[in-house]
Amino acid sequence: MGKAIAIFNQKGGVGKTTTNINLGASLAMKNKKILMLDIDPQGNTTSGIGISKKDLPFTVYDLLIEDNFDTKKAVMHTGIENLDIIPASVDLAGAEIEMVEIEGREARLRKSIQKVKDDYDYIFIDCPPSLGLLTINSLTAVESVLIPIQCEFYALEGVSQLVSTIELVKKNLNKELEIEGVILSMFDGRTNLSVQVVQEVKKYFGSKVYSTVIPRNIRLAEAPSFGMAITEYDPKSKGAEAYRDFAEEFLEWEEYK
Repeated sequence: MGKAIAIFNQKGGVGKTTTNINLGASLAMKNKKILMLDIDPQGNTTSGIGISKKDLPFTVYDLLIEDNFDTKKAVMHTGIENLDIIPASVDLAGAEIEMVEIEGREARLRKSIQKVKDDYDYIFIDCPPSLGLLTINSLTAVESVLIPIQCEFYALEGVSQLVSTIELVKKNLNKELEIEGVILSMFDGRTNLSVQVVQEVKKYFGSKVYSTVIPRNIRLAEAPSFGMAITEYDPKSKGAEAYRDFAEEFLEWEEYK
């Protein structure tokens, strides 16, 4: 049975979607079967992997709202072998309001994911940058949380709230929930600030911080506008190299868990 992991930080612009797409693609290239779920109404993982958000037959919205929905009907293949996605649409923006009346609303996604877990090695959920019902559903549905933190001035602002949210969900809704690890992104080795942030994050999270650091990289920023993972768009770039290294380290950590 596959392992479900939420990629979560309530701050926007920290590299959640970039990590979801590129870690997923890098693991798929290592012959792991990967499913990405896009539960962010902005749908950046969906468009970032080359899928149009218009006229999608089924999306994550159906998983959340429809009773006894066949999850496999919403799975789409990407252009990368071993990498599938359940896309997002703008309908998700209204899903939180619609779910208010539904009994057991926090566990809707968990039930849907169980139906496809046997088909994948890893399921990654790209969470919205908020603490609403969509995020709560994601945290209730997974075994662990992967936290991207950008190497910038406000990086640690809100981290204690983020950890409190994870603890709260663990206590009330998902006793299995753990922090998978922390990946540092947008690192610029030329600045003292980036180096300081790395030190601060390691002080806070200790051994949960991956040694791989994702650099600030133009090619990495460009790739989503072409609907491609960095490993396809520019496989020789520093960004692609970093995500391949991260996938390697991610799998090494998994062996010891």
